[in-house]
Formats: sequence, C-alpha cells, structure tokens
Amino acid sequence: MATGRQERIDRLVGDHARRLSERLQAHRQQLFPPNARRALRKFTSGEVAQLLGVTDAYLRKLHLEGRGPAPETGPGGRRLYAAEDIRALRELLEKGAKTPGTYLPGRRAGDHLQVITVINFKGGSGKTTTAAHLAQKLALDGYRVLGIDLDPQASFSALHGFQPEFDLLDGGTLYDAIRYDDPLPLREVIQRTYFTGLDVIPGNLDLMEFEHETPRVLAARSGQMFFTRIGEKLAEVEADYDVVVIDCPPQLGFLTMSALSAATAVLVTVHPQMLDVMSMCQFLLMTSNLLGVVADAGGDMSYDWLRYLITRHEPGDGPQNQMVSFMRSMFGEHVLNHPMLKSTAISDAGLTKQTLYEVDRAQFTRSTYERALESLNAVNAEIEGLIQSAWGRERGR
Repeated sequence: MATGRQERIDRLVGDHARRLSERLQAHRQQLFPPNARRALRKFTSGEVAQLLGVTDAYLRKLHLEGRGPAPETGPGGRRLYAAEDIRALRELLEKGAKTPGTYLPGRRAGDHLQVITVINFKGGSGKTTTAAHLAQKLALDGYRVLGIDLDPQASFSALHGFQPEFDLLDGGTLYDAIRYDDPLPLREVIQRTYFTGLDVIPGNLDLMEFEHETPRVLAARSGQMFFTRIGEKLAEVEADYDVVVIDCPPQLGFLTMSALSAATAVLVTVHPQMLDVMSMCQFLLMTSNLLGVVADAGGDMSYDWLRYLITRHEPGDGPQNQMVSFMRSMFGEHVLNHPMLKSTAISDAGLTKQTLYEVDRAQFTRSTYERALESLNAVNAEIEGLIQSAWGRERGR
C-alpha cells in the first residue's frame, strides 16, 4: 500500500516545465542578450575560397582590383568575409562563368522546387542535426533555402535562434498557414534568419493542433484533403526558393504524411544499431501502408529520390559496421555512400544552439573539428548531387 503524500503529476510536470523554461531563457540571454541580434560569424578567405571553388590568391586579386565586397581585416591580417559577402561574390563570379550555375547552382527555368523531408520514427537518430546542417550548407553553397520545423519540440527552430515559448507567443508556425479555419498566407509565417540565403518557418506546440483537428475534419467529410495542405502552401512561395528542407516530427502523424505528400525527395536518418533498425522497419511498414491510402485518395507519391543516411556513426564500432553492411546489402544505392560521423564537435556546438558551420573552429581541437566538418560536407555534397540530378544535370553544369 502506498504511503505518504502523493503529488499530482500534471502539476509536477507543469512546475518542472516552468522552471526549465526560465532557466533556458536565462541561458539564452547570457549567450545572446535581448538587445543583441544573433549574427553569423565571419568566414576566413580560405574558407570562402573553398566554398566558391577558387583559390585564396584569386580572392585577394579580386579585392585588390576593387571587384566584389571588401573583406574585413582580422587578427594577424586575416581577411574575413560575412555570409552576405559570399553571396555577393557568387553573383559577381557567376556573371563571368563559362558554365551557367558554377557559382549560383540553384533552379533554372523549368526546374521544379526540391522539397526534402527528413524523417525518422525514433528520436535520437540525428534528424534535426542533419536537417539543420543540410539547410545551412545549401545556403552557403548559393541555393535559396527554406527550412520548415514541423516538430512541435522545435529543436530545428532553437538551432536558428528561436525559443518557441518566448518568441512565438502569437503563433507563427506552419500550423497558422495550413489550419482548416482561416489559414494565413505562407509568407506571413516565414522568418528571415541571420544566415544569408536561409529563411525559416519555426515550430512549437501549436503544430499539434493539426493532429487534433484533422480527424474532426475527416469525420465531417468536408472534402478538405489534409495531405495536400503543405504542398498547396509551398506553391505560394515556390518562385522564391530552390530547396525546401522539412524537419519532420519523430512520428507518423498527419503532419508527416502531409509533408511526405508535398515532398520531391525523402531522407531517412538511421542510427546503425539493431534496435534503431528494427524501429525503422516498423516505421517503413506503417509509412508504406498509410501513404498507400493517401495515394489511393489522389495524393502524389512520386519522388525524385529516397536515401537512407547513416548517422552518429562510429567507424571503430564493430556491431555498428555490421549494421551498416547489412543495410547496404539490403538497400544498395539507396544508402548514402557517406555516413555522418558521431562527433563531440557537433554536440559541443549544440550547447550554444549552433551548428558546426556557425561555430568558430578555434573552440575545438583542430583534428576533431576538421574530421566532423569533412563528414558533414561529404554528406551534404552527396545530397546536393542528388538535387542537381533531379534537375537533369551534374553539379555546376
């Protein structure tokens, strides 16, 4: 028999949530004071040269000739460029490029908007880390990118400077644009970020309303199709972007199915351990069954590509390597060639709500940082190649 005073769990959890929210807000104000606007770090001329595919000497020559943006001079005489400077350099170099798309590789006439949904049924698979780094790297590479946070937990939003319970008190998520009653134009919920070329639609708990409302709408047989709502809204801003990256919730609800219906490509993140792969098996079975129903109801289920990305990979872990080999033997080319390595650099950057593309490399051991960055860049380059192939060309052609 239970003895002693028992607590109501709703009040206990509510108290914990309030205390945690206050502490997180204090942490954010310490990192980014209220009067300070979050800004992206400057990039060295070497980093910029690598991003553009030119030499550092050529960048110096452009500067001496007065062409393009003037870099800032940092400690030790290092030349530093802001993200908007990189974009300006791309626009300058594209004008003289022999091959169209060399420096601005985005859509051309006739190219369809690429909508990439990043999904997994199990939390901890690196889904949000993958989506955030992909969206930011595509922006650095000259694409016009829209990132959408469909996860009510809003980790993707937090990585881009939004704390939902403070910054989205009056709404501002995708829910406002896809709700069944009085939806807003999509442009009204799009936020500019400090990352040139990347806009974001943040998320919060309001997104759960779509999960609650959809069964009521379906029961009423109103004729409104839940699975077309995201695609219809993206059509409103299609001309403004080259790529949309959607970070889906770790569940197969109406939001995820609507995102999958709007998608042109699907990226499934997988942690290479038996329990995770077993969980993914169930996720794939449910996805197939539910999307089959959506297809029968008129949903478009055609995709440019589907790929599995091995995440949090530890090359020295024997059982993990066995699972990777197992997946490659099962799915062949549908598994990306490059895995995303598990790295303390990525997790340490997350402590300050930043990605590896944002943090100053001086904060890390050089080998740790470069190894993690090389892994991320290889994954993102492979995905970029798939985007270009979907447009009928190779990268930069």
